[in-house]
Amino acid sequence: MTDKQKKATAYWKENVRYLVILLSIWFLVSYGAGILFKDELDNFHLGGFKLGFWFAQQGAIYTFVVLIFVYVRLMNKLDRKYGYDE
Repeated sequence: MTDKQKKATAYWKENVRYLVILLSIWFLVSYGAGILFKDELDNFHLGGFKLGFWFAQQGAIYTFVVLIFVYVRLMNKLDRKYGYDE
C-alpha cells in the first residue's frame, strides 16, 4: 500500500468515525429525547411547552442543524490535516 493510499484510508476512517458520533448524537436527541425519555422530560417546560414535546417538534431539528455546522468544521480541519484542502 502506498503512502497516498494509507493517507486516504486514514482520512476515511476518521470521516466515518465523525459521522457515527454525530449521527449517534442526533439519534439520541431525536429518538431518545423525543420518544424514549419524553415522559421524564415532560416534567420540565421550555417556552411554555413540555420539554419532551419541544424536543420531538423542534429540538431534533435544531440539533441536526448545529451538527451540520460541527461536521463542516470537523471536515475542514480533517481536510487540512491530510492535505486535501484547496
